[in-house]
Amino acid sequence: MDSVAHVRARERSKSVALTCPSCGNDQNFQVKTLQMHVVKLDDTRVEVTDETRPAVFEVLCDECETALNFDEADDALRREVMLTVGAR
Repeated sequence: MDSVAHVRARERSKSVALTCPSCGNDQNFQVKTLQMHVVKLDDTRVEVTDETRPAVFEVLCDECETALNFDEADDALRREVMLTVGAR
């Protein structure tokens, strides 16, 4: 019978769909997002009149900063990352 830790490790290895080709990191990534804000200047006040949801701009390995092709990641993982960072 498998131990709980062994089963969890096996489940995690199945779900990992993003690995750095340079250093093998499969856990920590920098997700850079881009968001646009339209602001209105009125005397001494600045107001946001429109803003977009963040879009994923770049994904880097957090260990060696190698750029990863996020478009090639598993669809479920991409959706989960984008949901987590509030991106579209």
